[in-house]
Amino acid sequence: MTSTTELLLPPSRIAPPMNAPALRWGILGPGWIAARFAEALRHHTSQKITAVASRNAQRGSAFAADWGIPTAHGNYDDLVTRSDVDVVYIATPHTLHFQHATLALEAGKHVVVEKPLALDAHQARTIAELARSKGLFAMEAMWSAFLPKFDVIDQILAQGMLGEISTVLADHGEHFDTDHRIYDPALAGGPLLDLGTYVVYFAQKALGRPAGVTAVGQQANSELNGQISATLTSPTGALAVLNTTILADTPNLGAMCGTAGMLRTADVFYRPGDFTVSLRDGRSARFIDHVSGYPAGLAYEAAEAARRIAGGELESPCHTMIDTISTLETLDELRRLLGIDFPR
Repeated sequence: MTSTTELLLPPSRIAPPMNAPALRWGILGPGWIAARFAEALRHHTSQKITAVASRNAQRGSAFAADWGIPTAHGNYDDLVTRSDVDVVYIATPHTLHFQHATLALEAGKHVVVEKPLALDAHQARTIAELARSKGLFAMEAMWSAFLPKFDVIDQILAQGMLGEISTVLADHGEHFDTDHRIYDPALAGGPLLDLGTYVVYFAQKALGRPAGVTAVGQQANSELNGQISATLTSPTGALAVLNTTILADTPNLGAMCGTAGMLRTADVFYRPGDFTVSLRDGRSARFIDHVSGYPAGLAYEAAEAARRIAGGELESPCHTMIDTISTLETLDELRRLLGIDFPR
């Protein structure tokens, strides 16, 4: 039976980032994503950046000048011990996330760590345990999890609007030139951590932790994986079909499909953007996203951290440490299946 009744999607419950309590931030690692984060804080929140640290003092000073940051340090220890830093945003290379999260936590600072939180689930569990033992906030900066778009998706799933999910599809592919750091095996390069984290996150949001994982890969060169195609099987037998690559640009779309209907993104699935819900009874609705991409979308993760820290909480319910560890457990299994080794 087809119905012409309008389908109403739940409204987002996410407050504007500008309304979050203002904390004092320190930034470790003045790279590309740190610049986007600094721009987000400066123009879309009330947060303050009081210091930046880089192993290259000249680079750190230039970053501070670009974003109006009062102090630049040529080492990380000086930043994490500052009395005017409440929370440290860690944007150093993947291979240093564990070391630098531990450094900041041991110094008594809350941490927001760029994704992936760590190289593997063991490191992530260690960070989580250290943060809890010290009564400090720790969060992976999986920016998708804090966007209004994904809050609406969470509600759609919780309400069972799509019925029982049987199929999830997601791909994330970008072509990179070989001089990009993603081609450096010493920096845990390849698509898995930079891009694959997103497709696994999307799948597990709909299906939960997988009961089974299969995968095939394609090499970028003799030292580096360049593409992964994987299936995740849920405990009920539902499937996620995922692809991630650094060898080509791909559509970067996502879909969650169930017995009652389908949700499909209109553009890059993990970024702010529109999506459509189409039900089998004929009803449909489109979510119109009013958040732009970089840098505005990054403001939501900073605001979430600020609200939780100000409230005395140790993690975000939007993206818990269990969520982070579960994603890394799946990435660990993909590495095992494909024989991908990361440096220690």
